[in-house]
Amino acid sequence: MGQAPDYVLDRPSTDDRDQFLTIDSDPRVWTHLPSGRLTDGEDAVAILVRLASQWELDGIGPWMVRRVPGGEILGYCGCSLRGVAGPGASRRTPGAFWNLGYRFRPEAQGQGLATAVSRDAIEAAAAVDPDLPVVAYLLEANTASAVVARKLGFELVHRAPDAGNPDPTAMRLVFADRDLTAAQLDATLA
Repeated sequence: MGQAPDYVLDRPSTDDRDQFLTIDSDPRVWTHLPSGRLTDGEDAVAILVRLASQWELDGIGPWMVRRVPGGEILGYCGCSLRGVAGPGASRRTPGAFWNLGYRFRPEAQGQGLATAVSRDAIEAAAAVDPDLPVVAYLLEANTASAVVARKLGFELVHRAPDAGNPDPTAMRLVFADRDLTAAQLDATLA
């Protein structure tokens, strides 16, 4: 099995707008949820501001992944606090969990980056609050993301129709690094 290529992790910035929009507007990235594609630069900036604020509020958030400092963004990956009442809310909320997310340019997929950076993200989340589970929730048709979750040692803890998805046949999978409480599982499905 090949080794993941070298990479550099940066916090998100509004300076990343154009490259972020290129990734999140690419239909090849959204084959499993076409309605999730970004089409507007202002929306991209709003998301980048939110991602950057997660670092300030929670001590962790997604990273922009590059091969070299200042290079092209290959994707983004990291853990974000979910299941809490609002920005800056306590991680002690019964439904709190770390949401692991990863999205990469098609040209960067299949190289082990999602798995490698996800391991970094899980380690960072454990450094902030090891008592919270790490969860990856995804659509069943997104088999590549499920492969990453399994490589990380996550177990499938829930499978059900994806409420609110424009595709009525879509199934939501919830993978986690440990058992979830009822409140945590409910928060992943909200």
